[in-house]
This record gives sequence, structure tokens and C-alpha cells, in this order.
Amino acid sequence: MNKNLFLALIGVLIGFGCQTSQEEKAIQLSELSISEIHEAYLSGDYTAEQLTRAYLGRIDSLDERINSISVINGEALNQAKALDQELKNTGKLRPLHGIPLIVKDNINTKGLPTTAGSLALKDFIPDEDAPIIAKLVDAGAIILAKSNMAEWAFSPMHSESSTFGTTRNPYNLDHVPAGSSGGTGAAVAANFGTVGLGTDTGNSIRGPSSHNALVGFRTTLGLISRTGIVPLYLRNDVVGPMCRTVEDATRVMEVMVGIDPKDPLTEYSKGKTEVDYQQFLVKSGLENARIGVLRELTEDMDSEISGLFEKAILDLESLGAEVIDPIVIPNFSELRQNQWCATFQEDLEAFLSEYVKNDSIQTLEDIIRIGSNAQFAIDRLKMMAGNSGRWGLEAEDCGNVYEDPRRIAFREAIEAVMDSLQLDAIVYPSWNYPAARIERFQEEYRGDNSQIISPHTGQPAFTVPMGFTNNDLPAGLQFLGRMYSEPTLIRLIYAYEQGTKHRKPPKISEPRKE
Repeated sequence: MNKNLFLALIGVLIGFGCQTSQEEKAIQLSELSISEIHEAYLSGDYTAEQLTRAYLGRIDSLDERINSISVINGEALNQAKALDQELKNTGKLRPLHGIPLIVKDNINTKGLPTTAGSLALKDFIPDEDAPIIAKLVDAGAIILAKSNMAEWAFSPMHSESSTFGTTRNPYNLDHVPAGSSGGTGAAVAANFGTVGLGTDTGNSIRGPSSHNALVGFRTTLGLISRTGIVPLYLRNDVVGPMCRTVEDATRVMEVMVGIDPKDPLTEYSKGKTEVDYQQFLVKSGLENARIGVLRELTEDMDSEISGLFEKAILDLESLGAEVIDPIVIPNFSELRQNQWCATFQEDLEAFLSEYVKNDSIQTLEDIIRIGSNAQFAIDRLKMMAGNSGRWGLEAEDCGNVYEDPRRIAFREAIEAVMDSLQLDAIVYPSWNYPAARIERFQEEYRGDNSQIISPHTGQPAFTVPMGFTNNDLPAGLQFLGRMYSEPTLIRLIYAYEQGTKHRKPPKISEPRKE
């Protein structure tokens, strides 16, 4: 349902704004965690229905300026009521019982539009959930809303779509939230939902998480299914949590892990996963850890971000880690080259055939014919139509992360250094520069480190807040691990988060008065 129409209707029927009940007004939404919500449900402080109403009221009051939400789920309150009744009947909570979730608008959600921010898909409503959504709903999550995104997930720089326009950074409305999962990043940062989902082809979970003071997990390629998600480059695509805390991100990730017969890459995860990832949430997790600093990614940096990064290194040491600074990856500058492959057309047309099933929207040429409201997206579509195969080496085959010789060589070089130095993780800034201004995003887009390693090697890379610049723009610290080392990364970043407590909410204006 259209967001504005739904909120207007629900305001009339059940009393949003000044008519909100005293119980709903008492819910302090800012920075609520899953564990706090579950404690409240069990103690009877409030219900899932009341919490859902409160989040919807906050979206109605504040999102007009941020533009992070594209579609409200008209069934969210009914889902909440059913979960409240279940808890009353059983006295038991599911893992994500009654937890309102923000979903990026390129992930199939039954009965809700999945537009990827495009005109071509503006009327596409899937008839089934993506497997990860089905798992999250089964775990008790409430699909609260879909979030705006960079059209077709093309841009790591900003989040502008033809369907819902431009999303702004809640910490400073003149700045970008990054892309392409900027809607989820801004929404979760602004406390419009408890947790969120993004997708990451090169940057798009970790970049917006860094720019919005969130925790973002890009997991090992193969750990989580990508079925039912509008692709960019499927060989790189990952879906993962974007949350305010490491614990919440871990709880969401834990539910999504598993083999999916429709996503062959997940077969590689067999025997390499955990049932319980929350066991690795250890406050002393940095004690005796060995952390390498990849200075090759810090050669061009904003002075404030550099200062925050140097302080982060000192904090790692004070929390018990041994920091090896710098580390050197042999032939790093050569290995990182020629890793990108233009698979958009092939991947997108497979998605259109499998899910959209519209005779007038079958090819990339159809998409180009339908057009876009954004010149950036038009230019990218034309570029995609004119390219295929490996960028810079068109004659060389592209393969998945477990079979492509270039990807394997890059990963083996990194893991060989990690093994020789007995490193638990490698760190670097998620961005070397603060969020760009919206009006100058292309010229101010600098220092995006997320694109360089993990999308190509398949390794997990997690970002966690490391502080703020003087004008209150967030910065993120990124931890890179070995394949399937999510337990180690959770342990390390949880200890860093708990030892530094950098996360703080944006200073959004008070809700408007009716």
C-alpha cells in the first residue's frame, strides 16, 4: 500500500498523532533492541501491536524529511496482533517475535511491491516471499515497511530512485546516506524500525551502515540465500542485516543462515555454519586477538576520519588486542585489478523470467525503453547494455568466488598473510571520507573501501561505528575475516562495540504537531 495513503487511513481509523494512546506514547522507541522488546513483551509493558503502531507513528511524523520508507505493509498490525495472541496462548517467544523489520525494496515480499526503485518494476508485487523473508517471518519478524534504495542498486554513492526519490542522511539532511541500501540505513538509524535488511554487491550494506552509525554484516558468499532478490551482479551479491547493535545484527543473521537449493552457492556452506551465533557475543572478545592494519587502504584520507581510525587502533589495543601495523599483502595493487564482471543483463533477465513474468518486461532493452526519472540510472542502464564479461579483460571468463582463478588468487594472498601472522581479522576504515553532500555526491564520493576486497574474495566483512566527525557525520571501522569466520568477527566487533559505545541516534527534530 502507498505509504502516505496508508498512514492517512490508519490515522483516521485508529488515531495516530495527537490521538495516540497513553500506552503507545510511553514506548521509548529510540535505540530499542530486540532483547529489550522481548523483555517488555514478557513483562506486559507493551504489545507487538502497540510497538508497531508507535513505529508507524514515528515514520508518519519524521520520514517526510528523510524519505527512507517507500511502502508501508498494510498487514503489519494484523501480523502484530496474531503474534500477541500467540504469546498469550503459549507464553513463548519466537527468535524475532514481534520485531518490526525494514526491508530493502529489491527483496521479494509477498503482497508488497518490489520495485528496485525502478519504473519498470513499480507495479511488480511478488506472490511469494524470498526464502530469507520466509525464514524471518517464521522467526516472528513483522515486515513493517520497504525502504527506498538507489535505482537497480547501481549507486554506492547515493540513494535515489525513480519510484520514491532521494533519501537523506538523518544525521545531516544535506548529505547522502550512501547507496544503494541508503533507505534501510537511514530508517534504522532514525529508529523507524528495530532492525533492517540491505543487499551488498560492492558496498551497499557496509557503506550506508558506516554513514548512518550502524552495524552492517556482509557475510561470506554462500552463507545466506540470495533467491528472490533483484540482482545487480549475482556473483557478488549478498543480503544481510543493518542494525543499531552487533547483538541485533547477529540475531537477524542467525535466522537467515542455511542452504537453499535454488541458490547453488549456498551448498558451499555445508558443514561450515553454526546454529547458535549468539554464543560469540563475548565482551572480552578482543583479549589476545591479533588484528592487522591494512595501511594500503588509508593512503588518501580525510583528517578527521584518520583521527578516528588511529583512535580505533588504540582502542583495540586497550581492549586486549595485539595490533600488527602495518601488514602488507604481496601484489595487492595488482590482485585487486580486473575483478569486476558485468553480469547485470544476464542476472536481471533471469529474475524477470522467474518472478516478474510480464511479456512487456523481459529484457534489459525493455527496461531501457521504459526509462527512468534519474539520469544517473539511465546512464548506468546504457552502460550495462553495452558491456558484458570482465571489465578490462572481456575475453576472460567470469566465475563464482569458489571457481574463478582471479578471485581465488586474491583471497589466497590475503588469507596467507593472515595465516603467517596468525591474524584474527584485518581492519581499515569503511570510508576514508565523510558522507558527501547530496548536491555534489559524484565529485565528493571518495574513499569507499568496501568495494575493494570482500565482494571479490567472498570473505566476510563487518562494519561497526567508530565515531563521528565534528559536524556529526558517522564513520565506520571495518573488520575483514577468513571465509566463514563470522563467529570470530562477531566476537571481535562485539567487544569493540561494547568497549567504545560509539553509536548514538541522529538529532532529528521533534515529531510535527497536528
